[in-house]
Amino acid sequence: MPIQQSDVLYTAVATAENGRDGRVATDDGKLDLVVNPPKEMGGSGAGTNPEQLFAAGYSACFQGALGVVARQEGADLTGSTVTAKVGLGKNGDGFGIIVEISADIPEVDRGLARSLIEKAHGVCPYSKATRGNITVTLV
Repeated sequence: MPIQQSDVLYTAVATAENGRDGRVATDDGKLDLVVNPPKEMGGSGAGTNPEQLFAAGYSACFQGALGVVARQEGADLTGSTVTAKVGLGKNGDGFGIIVEISADIPEVDRGLARSLIEKAHGVCPYSKATRGNITVTLV
């Protein structure tokens, strides 16, 4: 169920200049980055790119969701990491993205880790936002 404007607790604001070959910055100045297309797409690769920013945000958000479900299950996330791989490729007449999420949870057995990852995918706001729109694979 989508949230309503009255439910919003925080709003991030970022502005891009010159799209994929320019600059992106937040209104509070905490993020100010040069963006360039990756070399694989004919760019300089000198700066970051939207896919890296999406991967960073998704992995952090997913780690937070993993923490929520781990606390509910009494599981230990000590030393855990979440990695998001965001692929960009041709999609019909344009481009699309695909995501692979992996989590390393060294303090729990594989079965519990898999259960936690699947539950986190159910509550993560990024997962909810992408569900039905892009392929997200949990590995």
